Amino acid sequence: MNEKELLKLLQFSNPKELWIVTYNNLLKILFCPFEVLVLTDVGTLKKGQVVWVDRIKITQELKTVYIINGQAYYYHYFDFIVEDK
Repeated sequence: MNEKELLKLLQFSNPKELWIVTYNNLLKILFCPFEVLVLTDVGTLKKGQVVWVDRIKITQELKTVYIINGQAYYYHYFDFIVEDK
């Protein structure tokens, strides 16, 4: 993806919200900050730790990145903590 295509895509994204589909197939929006569970040790984060996502970004390769305590981490190191309502 070139820079122009990425800029076009980013005009429709918001670094403070993320749409997810829950385990029971409900569409839900998460607003930053939201909690996630660390699935494996990564950077200074430890498996089983619960941390807050401050912002959501995407890379030029369209991979989702969470900004946590000023550091960027790929989304696949985390699982959502979603309350049923």
